[in-house]
Amino acid sequence: MTGERDLRELLHGMRPELMPGRYVYATLPTGGTSTGRTSAGEMPAGVTPVVTVSEREGLTLVVPEAQAVEAGLPYGFVAGWITLRVHSALDAVGLTAAVSLALADAGISCNVVAGYHHDHLFVPYARAAEAVRVLEALAAESG
Repeated sequence: MTGERDLRELLHGMRPELMPGRYVYATLPTGGTSTGRTSAGEMPAGVTPVVTVSEREGLTLVVPEAQAVEAGLPYGFVAGWITLRVHSALDAVGLTAAVSLALADAGISCNVVAGYHHDHLFVPYARAAEAVRVLEALAAESG
């Protein structure tokens, strides 16, 4: 199943959905932690990431805040998770740029993660509902 490539269709049909909960970025160092609780590649008990990114410095996790707290994972950024419900092709051009620009114009930071079927945005938790409204307005303008 291929995704949509036409930017106008992507924007008009994005249907942003705010997922429930608070999400945080945390990291597991590649060589374990100073407490010895986690070795390289070992996920702490009770932690189920919604995103992982393997970097030279360590494994980045996006996890529900409660799981990070329970596992003792340090974190800083608390985010709301918005899923764009349109099935975008991974080689589609312009969706990330248009969404990022609309949010930047509203003064809202955004971390974008592309999944196979959808794009996912992590925005400051306190402004997540506002970000959805900005995206809904962008979709309406694109119709």
